[in-house]
Amino acid sequence: MRNIIIDCDPGHDDVLAIMTAFANRDRFNILGITTVAGNQTLEKVTNNILKVQDHLGFAYPVSMGYDSPICKPLDVQPAAHGEMGLDGPEIADAVSKPSGKHAIEFIKECLEKVDKLTMVCIGPLTNMGLFLKTYPQLKNKIEEIVIMGGSYNLGNVRVKAEFNIYHDPEAARIVFNSALPMTMAGLEVCYSGAINFDEIDRLNEKNGKATKLAKEILEFYKGWAEKRGWTQTAIFDMTTIIYLLHPEYFDLKMMNVDVELSGVYTQGMTVCEEISSYSRINNPVKVLMAVKDRFAFLNVFYEALNKLDQECK
Repeated sequence: MRNIIIDCDPGHDDVLAIMTAFANRDRFNILGITTVAGNQTLEKVTNNILKVQDHLGFAYPVSMGYDSPICKPLDVQPAAHGEMGLDGPEIADAVSKPSGKHAIEFIKECLEKVDKLTMVCIGPLTNMGLFLKTYPQLKNKIEEIVIMGGSYNLGNVRVKAEFNIYHDPEAARIVFNSALPMTMAGLEVCYSGAINFDEIDRLNEKNGKATKLAKEILEFYKGWAEKRGWTQTAIFDMTTIIYLLHPEYFDLKMMNVDVELSGVYTQGMTVCEEISSYSRINNPVKVLMAVKDRFAFLNVFYEALNKLDQECK
């Protein structure tokens, strides 16, 4: 069983990723959840995961991290996630509270207790980057960092930059230059596993608590894609969890990756270079290129909802 901490900024797709992890507790020992400002302010994204846990009946420790990037001002995303960061679902306000420990202190304590730990980073990399700078002596106990962020050749907030990396490129550069085993789920692989709008409609066939929540999340979240004339939406962050469950579902390449810190069009760009004897970058990363079978990929999500429907009454 793999020990994991989920570092996130919930966020509609963050919540669906976390729900998929909850449903696979036979595969994951979830030590806790850490939050970081990104899709919305730190207070809002923390409240979002607390109320989802309360709604579904889970109680993993939630530790708040950094409320802004290292160098840039906070740049939240209400166009995609709404004013609260999880607009759409109607669930009660959180009763549970954060742990009271800072995220990097929580990560430190967990690493001191376990042999190996996988960090699942599905928000900006501020917490992870500053953890590595603060406690470098513990970094070799990190088995892998699995990141939703970056791209091989695309952008969604800039021509060549994906949001999580663009939001805090300085932190991202620290992480990518850490020499730790790393997997990057960038925009290309997330788009290749997108869910069609008619597939969202099929969730109406089930009335379970988890499926109802997922349906309400996706009904709001698909609005960003609808405004662009698309007929499907990627569930970006969920890609990391499905990769950990089924790495065989993905095409990947080992590439050298670094992060561009400046440029009108390229700040936050993940610069991906084919590994060769002429490589100018030396940060080898598993880059997920595409989902091999979209139906098998999405079936992991549907099965997760079915499991949670049975558990969460």
